[in-house]
Amino acid sequence: MTNLGGAGLPAAGGFPSSSAGQQSTAPAEHVIARLRRHGRMLFWPTVLLLAVAAATGYFYGRMPEEWQNVAILIVAAVLVAVGFIAPLLAWLSRRYTITTRRVIVRHGFFVRVRQELMHSRGYEISVRRSWLQSAFRTGDILINTGLEQPIVLRDVPNASLVQRVLQELIEGSQGGLAARRPGGQGAPDDHTVAWGER
Repeated sequence: MTNLGGAGLPAAGGFPSSSAGQQSTAPAEHVIARLRRHGRMLFWPTVLLLAVAAATGYFYGRMPEEWQNVAILIVAAVLVAVGFIAPLLAWLSRRYTITTRRVIVRHGFFVRVRQELMHSRGYEISVRRSWLQSAFRTGDILINTGLEQPIVLRDVPNASLVQRVLQELIEGSQGGLAARRPGGQGAPDDHTVAWGER
């Protein structure tokens, strides 16, 4: 996780307001954080890798037949591929990026899928934790966009901090969007607030 503090967050008045006859330009997009699942999911695969390496080093060359030594290497290679390399690739293939404008979810290794969610759309954020996640201060961030299935950022570190940052980004983005609208600054006798509320 990088730069997950408030740095880079737009202030409430940080968005340029539109002046008469001029179009305001959108503020530059900055990366707030790049996240992956907590690394503890690689604990047991790493234990397996060490055990296979130790067993292979001990038994290889001790078998009376050459084919048995080759079989040891093949079995070790299969165990490492299935038990260590596959979980490692699965961990590396899922990434979450939080910017000042959107949340980007990338997953997949051979077939890559990219999902984007703009902060300006507004969404609900909740955190779900198991007892193990609570011990490591991680959690699943559920982003409810009104669709059937929420977008889930699985097992992210510092889940509570990520939730707070996302909430601040939503508030800042929606406030800045209202300020950038052509009718965002009404006449003095105009009491209409952005989004049609009075």
